[in-house]
Amino acid sequence: MSDDRLIVALDVPDARAGLTLADRLGETVSFYKIGLGMLTGGGLALANELKQEQGKRIFLDMKLFDIGHTVEAAVRGLAQFDLDFLTVHGDPHVVRAAKEGAAGKDLKILAVTILTSLDRGDLDAGLMVPGPVPDLVLERAARAFGAGADGVIASPQEAAAIRALPEAQGRLIVTPGVRPAGSDLGDQKRIATPGRAVSDGADHIVVGRPVHAARDPAAAARAIIDELSAL
Repeated sequence: MSDDRLIVALDVPDARAGLTLADRLGETVSFYKIGLGMLTGGGLALANELKQEQGKRIFLDMKLFDIGHTVEAAVRGLAQFDLDFLTVHGDPHVVRAAKEGAAGKDLKILAVTILTSLDRGDLDAGLMVPGPVPDLVLERAARAFGAGADGVIASPQEAAAIRALPEAQGRLIVTPGVRPAGSDLGDQKRIATPGRAVSDGADHIVVGRPVHAARDPAAAARAIIDELSAL
């Protein structure tokens, strides 16, 4: 049985590989993330196939960032695909524009706080303001909520602090950087296990390689669902 708290990232080369993986996962998984890397490999066609033909929920992870008018136009176009979640960068002007573009649709706009692959050294290299990463994530989350975001993307290490924000009431927290115990960390730096992420306040967890690189992806997904069910 599926659990839509688990979102499986289809981080595979193209739509054909994505459909093959979805077929292997079958009814075990009901929610998929399609990211920017898949866009030129038929990502939107894959999203439509999974949504319309298989009844899956779809998280389109585009992390849009541009001037407001461009973001609004891009989101308005994407909203026609009847998707569930769409990411934009958490800058307030981007969030406000995205919400305008999604007006009248069920598409949820999720604001990226700070990527889970980044640490303080990465932020210093990018000339980001000083301060502990969790504090910056919390401030960006609060500002995104204030701009109208339906939810935020943050590492599981910040989920509890975000959930405690008054502005977070009724909003979604979606956490990538989730790794089952014993998994390879890959390019993630701020991680937690599935159970810990949800216990700390995440509504959905995003898991990629530990599922799609497993010898039996369906069994790997079921193990995560079992961990969530045991909470």
